[in-house]
Amino acid sequence: MGKLIKNHLARLMVMVAAVCHFAATIHCFLWPKTLWDRFTLLLDDSVKPVPILQTINLISCLSILMIDFPFPARWVAGTGAHRSFELRLLGLYPAATLLSGLMYQGAEAAGFYVIAWAVWFWAFSEGEVICEKPWALPKKSRSKPKEAGSSGGGGGGIDAAKMAQVNAVTSYEIPQKV
Repeated sequence: MGKLIKNHLARLMVMVAAVCHFAATIHCFLWPKTLWDRFTLLLDDSVKPVPILQTINLISCLSILMIDFPFPARWVAGTGAHRSFELRLLGLYPAATLLSGLMYQGAEAAGFYVIAWAVWFWAFSEGEVICEKPWALPKKSRSKPKEAGSSGGGGGGIDAAKMAQVNAVTSYEIPQKV
């Protein structure tokens, strides 16, 4: 069985969230409504008469799609912004979650962003790397080649010559009385 590459899973989750975010933004252009409009009218000025929140949300979801689905934008793939866990965990996803959560239609996308954010953090904490080429498998790190005669069992075996050298250094002879 293969190893789960969590940053690929998180990228797929973020792309689903960004598509839901895009659809919610289009709906919010047609039917402007904020999530907490029943309790307060403070945010109503951000969605009507000028669609400020919708425009910022549209830019947000399209930029996330551009970063996470870099096939249409080849100039993004392999850049520092594309390979940065920190930019994703501390900048893009919290901002997109907050922005989509402010819209009534974007609450579902905000939930998807939170779940994907947790998976990105899981990948980051396990030391995964984001490959330069999209959807590529991470390259294995090259270790030093084993010396001839070493055991290949993977247990870090020591060959006979090194063992004899260690024994010669650590052993001592007990002087005998004549």
